[in-house]
Amino acid sequence: MSDAVTQSVELRPMTEQDLDLWETALGSPDGTGAFQWFGFTSIHEVRRRHAADGLVTPEAGMLAVRHDGETVGRVEWWPWAWGKPATSACWTIAIGLFDGSRGRGIGTAAHVALVAYLFDHTRAERVQAFTDASNVAERRALERSGFELEGVLRRAQWRQGAWHDQALYSMLRPTPDA
Repeated sequence: MSDAVTQSVELRPMTEQDLDLWETALGSPDGTGAFQWFGFTSIHEVRRRHAADGLVTPEAGMLAVRHDGETVGRVEWWPWAWGKPATSACWTIAIGLFDGSRGRGIGTAAHVALVAYLFDHTRAERVQAFTDASNVAERRALERSGFELEGVLRRAQWRQGAWHDQALYSMLRPTPDA
């Protein structure tokens, strides 16, 4: 990932225009990418939440990914717990880039920016992400962002008429220098 790409990627709150772009992308596998096509999806609930809270709350969030001044996708985060939420919660993150913005280092830079945001503004000790085990591009982006592979969840996601294995990655909050 070049410094130019890193410097030209920013995250910001979603606008109505961003939601319009996302709604168009949800209309086809080309728009979402093959690994995020779950059939036709309504975003009425997302628009309702956007009107109510801007899609950024203490419980979860969604931000637009911008590159060179253009919206090129979104990042999201939501809570996950590996036991009782009060003592085992972490963030799970996801990214969706529009067709034409993939494969250019934008996703890697967006992952880095989102993890930095979550570690700076929440008490999370762990951020995790999962992707289709055969999604080589996303796996590389996660690894370049500093995520470590934890394992493969077998047949964990139903998509396009079949079960798919998911690769689970995580990043832990950096420890302060002693």
